[in-house]
Amino acid sequence: MSIDLANYENVAAEATKTFWRTRLSAKENQQATGKADQGERSSVTAGKNMDGFLNLMIDVVKANGLPSFQIHMKRKVLTLPGYFRPTKLWDLLITHNDQLIAAIELKSHVGPSFGNNFNNRCEEAIGTAHDFATAYREGAFGDCTSPFTGWLILLEDAERSRLAVKDKAPHYPVFSEYQGASYAERYNIMCRKLIQEKLYTAASVITSPRTAIDTGEYAELSNLTGLKTFVTELAAHVAKERAKS
Repeated sequence: MSIDLANYENVAAEATKTFWRTRLSAKENQQATGKADQGERSSVTAGKNMDGFLNLMIDVVKANGLPSFQIHMKRKVLTLPGYFRPTKLWDLLITHNDQLIAAIELKSHVGPSFGNNFNNRCEEAIGTAHDFATAYREGAFGDCTSPFTGWLILLEDAERSRLAVKDKAPHYPVFSEYQGASYAERYNIMCRKLIQEKLYTAASVITSPRTAIDTGEYAELSNLTGLKTFVTELAAHVAKERAKS
């Protein structure tokens, strides 16, 4: 079964440029109108930062799927039922003949605050995965084979995201892999564990500096959690579903 990665490297480079340009544009527009949010929030609330990566996922699906595959990317059709909560809003859903094929969530994390936001991202990712798996087990998505689930985050490559982090756990020791690990390394560990524990089909962290606004530069932290593995797993899943039709 052949798969098509849809020229993902070039598309990802353009998506990275779009990410930083959209953030900068949103921040400048809000400052110009005198309604800028505090800190970095003004460049986050525009809500379009990850659209380039959304388009990359769509390209992969189109390259490997049937014409009748339905790609859902508008907010009003991105909600799935949950188990521990009524609903969950995703960033991209793929269906075919009323069967759920894939559900994908895209995130970003830009400084200066990395600590609290890292914990929030972890809790969100784990909670979403567990809720989805339980809802699937209980038949929330009808009679379908296990859908592809993907979680991807773009992390700013900055000094503070690369520095060793100290933890305070007075009662019991922190797992050794986290001791002195930077936030970039912690995201890599988390994504690896999300995959190994089968919470997501693919989980990826890529890093990019602000200077990538011109270059499109991004980096993977490991093969398992890299963007190539993410798009390969997505392409293979879609191609397998295509073969069934």
